[in-house]
Amino acid sequence: MTAQLQRGLGVALWRQIADGIRAGIANGLADETGRLPPEAGLAERFGVNRHTVRAAIAALAHEGVLESQQGRGTYVRRRQRLIYPIGERTRFSAGLGDQARDTRSDMIGSAKEQATAWVAAALGLETGRDVIRLESLGRADGIPVSRSTSWFAADRFEGIAELFARTGSVTAALAGFGISDYRRTSTSIEARHAEEADTRELQLAPGAIVIVTRAVNGDLSGAPVQCSVTRFAADRVELRVEAATPGPDGSSAG
Repeated sequence: MTAQLQRGLGVALWRQIADGIRAGIANGLADETGRLPPEAGLAERFGVNRHTVRAAIAALAHEGVLESQQGRGTYVRRRQRLIYPIGERTRFSAGLGDQARDTRSDMIGSAKEQATAWVAAALGLETGRDVIRLESLGRADGIPVSRSTSWFAADRFEGIAELFARTGSVTAALAGFGISDYRRTSTSIEARHAEEADTRELQLAPGAIVIVTRAVNGDLSGAPVQCSVTRFAADRVELRVEAATPGPDGSSAG
């Protein structure tokens, strides 16, 4: 049966095939050893030539989904995705727990800029007010798994970039401003194809899938302290939304 491809919509055929192979893996495309059908079989399945299939396999190999073994074929890598919980207290290192021997977040950029409409609304500011933007890369055992952009009100958190660069932790950086704890007040999640910066920083092939979260964190009084957009490599991380903790009256807390 030939899989349906969409032509003329600006998404390369090899990228569509790569996405189709990824979906097929979840639905039994590979055999019990993890081996995929030969290139000729995949070419027939998708109705394209073997060169296009080869480009799709190369992209998935680059992303760590597949590996080609000389003389044996192409196999699914049996690497389990990391589980990253989204809950009331979402923290990068604590969230990954003992799934990785080493977790770290490195600052890859920072700037003072004027708040866009979304950032201003999330932080309770007027549009155009000064905010501090932090760009960071999260790694687990040396493998990049997330790329985050966070914003903080400049008049309240001047110097937070230096604290984050020194500690590698938003929690530690906020503690430097007297915020000992904070809670997630909202999270939205969507999937999209990776942008150029995502492919570069997360070491993905062009058009790879990333899971994008938009989040707002507030201090214990409810005042917003941080908003962020985080991109997770979909083949490396599975987001798991945790149930809210019931309050004393039975309602959801946080």
